[in-house]
Amino acid sequence: MLGPVILAASRSDRMRRLISAAPVTKQVVDRFIPGETVDEIVPIVQELTSRGLELTLDVVGEDITTPEQAEAARDAYLALVDRLGTLELGTRAEMSVKLSMFGQALPGGHELALANVRPVVEAAAAIGTTVTLDAEDHTTLDSMFAIHEELRQDFPQTGCVIQAYLFRTEADARRLAAAGSRVRLVKGAYKEPAEVAYQQKHEIDKAYVRALRILMEGEGYPMVGSHDPRLISIAQELARQAGRKPDEYEFQMLYGIRGDEHLRLAAEGHRMRVYTAYGTDWYGYFMRRLAEKPANLRFFARSMISKG
Repeated sequence: MLGPVILAASRSDRMRRLISAAPVTKQVVDRFIPGETVDEIVPIVQELTSRGLELTLDVVGEDITTPEQAEAARDAYLALVDRLGTLELGTRAEMSVKLSMFGQALPGGHELALANVRPVVEAAAAIGTTVTLDAEDHTTLDSMFAIHEELRQDFPQTGCVIQAYLFRTEADARRLAAAGSRVRLVKGAYKEPAEVAYQQKHEIDKAYVRALRILMEGEGYPMVGSHDPRLISIAQELARQAGRKPDEYEFQMLYGIRGDEHLRLAAEGHRMRVYTAYGTDWYGYFMRRLAEKPANLRFFARSMISKG
């Protein structure tokens, strides 16, 4: 029940100031966001890949209000690509981008976001890796999917994300489950109205399984974005039923959550990719992590009490 309250707080400037100023906040944020700069994140990339894990890297920040900020976001990703190129990891380290960072919500935002994200996708391809377009709130999705389709004409490995809690997602999954596609399925982490999204956990879980079955039975490459042990087991069974080999799908989990499970799945031969965010504009990302799972909120509350 606290999820919607926390998501509302993620949009509040007052709450941003209060939480950012709390002395303990940085210590807790570090659990989910292990660095602010490329230099700080490279050792994390090297450590995780040395342990058999893969990564998708997200430069956090969504509140873009000017074209100049959107260009700065583009340049931040290009700098990341440059550093990844020196590591020669190929697809073991890819990137995730939110089109809101590239100016999607500004006037002429669709064209602006496409113009800003294309150089990043092109640069990623040049070093042997790729980009996944993250899903945001439902009002942005038609634009995101159109940009995804446009990019795939030249860079077919470009991935996208679908969110199980939206009513539209099963249809999106059927459309996207084609040869060569890369689709990450998540439950969803934005506050959405009842007119467009399931509101109850059991409904969302059922919708997740339905969409995952479509992806597993399709011809694309499913990326299972979940920390839920039950859904992970179901994913393995659906993959078995569909005749998929371990390298024909992957699991994805967030940095800082269920790290032992990351290593267990990798040790069993599964592709396990860790969604690793970094940067200074961490607030919105951090608050959604709290809203997604009560355990995250309890962890933050205990830290505030014990350190405050």
